[in-house]
Amino acid sequence: MKNNQNTENLTFRQKIFKMVSVGVVDDPINQSYDVISTLMLLINLAGGFAGTFDNIAGQYSHLLNRVEAVTVAFFALDYVLRLYTAPCLYPDRAGTGAYLKYALSGSGVIDLFSFLPYYLPIFFPAGAVAFRLFRLARILRLFRINAYYDSLNVITDVIVNKSQQLLSSVFILFVLMLSSSLAMYSLEHTAQPDVFQNAFSGLWWSVSTLLTVGYGDIYPVTTMGKFFGIIITFLGVGMVAIPTGIISAGFVEQYTRQERLSNYATEENLHFVKIELKQRDDWNGKMIRDLKLPVGLIIAVIQRGSEIIVPRGNVILKAGDKLVLGAEGLKNDRPINLKEITLKKNHDWNGTAIRDLDISRQTYIVMVRRSGRAIVPNGDLVFQSGDTVILYTKERLANEETLQV
Repeated sequence: MKNNQNTENLTFRQKIFKMVSVGVVDDPINQSYDVISTLMLLINLAGGFAGTFDNIAGQYSHLLNRVEAVTVAFFALDYVLRLYTAPCLYPDRAGTGAYLKYALSGSGVIDLFSFLPYYLPIFFPAGAVAFRLFRLARILRLFRINAYYDSLNVITDVIVNKSQQLLSSVFILFVLMLSSSLAMYSLEHTAQPDVFQNAFSGLWWSVSTLLTVGYGDIYPVTTMGKFFGIIITFLGVGMVAIPTGIISAGFVEQYTRQERLSNYATEENLHFVKIELKQRDDWNGKMIRDLKLPVGLIIAVIQRGSEIIVPRGNVILKAGDKLVLGAEGLKNDRPINLKEITLKKNHDWNGTAIRDLDISRQTYIVMVRRSGRAIVPNGDLVFQSGDTVILYTKERLANEETLQV
């Protein structure tokens, strides 16, 4: 009885996890939750911007307060659900480790600050103004839309791959700022003691100059100071261009790599498919060397979160890993013609289980597509209107389309 209860709890947790996971649209409930979550965020941000206008805030203050209360309550519920499903997100963490990892992660902190500052003034009224500043974290929730677009993921991949070069350029820029601020303070302090009062005044000048902003509130008046300012300005233009060049080169490399992989697959007659490893799959927790893969089938790439792993024999597969499987197409092989049928509202198969179909014994149902997800057919599966049925048969069927494999 206890094992059955644990299984039911696990299934329920997995369903909630799929619902709150952005980009999982295999079920109408999951897709609806994504739409509601995005709408709540957009409505909250729209209300926040509208509240900055005095005429709108004075006339619709009650409505804006109600909108914020409802949307923030949704953010709090979303955080609780994501915290509850943390073991599904981090299956390698046992006990409270998964909950702590999510709570301390960047996404978890953003989710927490999207609703917590709204309720903190109830307990700490004196800090209401400071807490309001933390509400800006809600805007960062928009980055979850990134899950829908692979092109946006390229930006993340480029920044991660070029992180060392970017950090090096930022470090050089930081050293240049410190040295130029001290030098300008030494050159201008005597002539402008009220403007260049200390090293921080020189630092403010160096930041605005090196980053090519140039506010004009602080500037050198001595001959040496002007000459030094010209040199720093030229260096600033070059230093700001370095991170831009690194990111641009990263984009070129990323797209070139993808194009090369695509061309290689075409030239060598290779076929790739990307799958996500689930918690219940047999490969979960196993080393690659222990997998009994068919001859000619390889695991080309493993994507684990934002990390790209080159598969080796000692790599242990985990739930959530995205595997790119590759295989060479068979040469001089006779193709198999499958039939694809989409069931309309008046089709005879609607509402009928597979075992009750009156079809030839030489007809085999291979797969059923329903609402964008693939279903492995069994005798108990009941067809519904809109299902796409892929089968193998030598008979002529109405409204069929041929798929050549």
